[in-house]
Amino acid sequence: MDFMYIGIKLITGFIGLWGMTRLLGKKEISQLTPFDFVSALMLSELVGNTVYDKEVKYLELLFALAFWTVLSLTFEKITQKYKKLRRAFEGSPAVVIEKGKLNVKAMRSNSLDLEQLLMLLREQGIFSLHEVAYGIFENNGSLSILKKSPYDTVVRGDLNLPDEPVELPVPLIEEGEIKFKELERIGRDEEWLKEQMKESGFKQIKDIFYAEWHREHGFYASGWGK
Repeated sequence: MDFMYIGIKLITGFIGLWGMTRLLGKKEISQLTPFDFVSALMLSELVGNTVYDKEVKYLELLFALAFWTVLSLTFEKITQKYKKLRRAFEGSPAVVIEKGKLNVKAMRSNSLDLEQLLMLLREQGIFSLHEVAYGIFENNGSLSILKKSPYDTVVRGDLNLPDEPVELPVPLIEEGEIKFKELERIGRDEEWLKEQMKESGFKQIKDIFYAEWHREHGFYASGWGK
């Protein structure tokens, strides 16, 4: 009887969670907002604890699922109606790249470090910050990109241009520190780097948050931002 009772609870929990997901709307895992994430954790704890606890009755499981569904729907309706509450609970998108420059303050306020940002760019096929005009860090942890016009839409194949070798950009400065091994790899020295830095409007290495070199695009540098 215990196994049958647990089986009935599991089936009920499965149907209940599936029904709630359909009722609350379809969302991919990568599109979850902070509220969706918390809700998923709560549901897993709710069903897990009630399924295997003999003292929790079947009607109590049904009540818990129904109550959480009503609570979630109510919260969704409230946040849809009142924008201030929505921003408070779910946050708001942050511009982390603005006019081709990194906004370090926005990155830090969203706990986004440089390596994470570069990874998010690479996931979209962008390997150089030269290509990016604006980058918006969304509530669900994804990065929306607006490319600069020279890198948007038209590709070499559209113009029947010959292929050229593809190279990755080389990071030379990260958070005010020179990457000497990378500098040596491209056959340059610190004096050359300082000249490039001055041409880009920076007086000292420590003023640069990130800098890279690309054979085609040249030197790119971004300061610590606002």
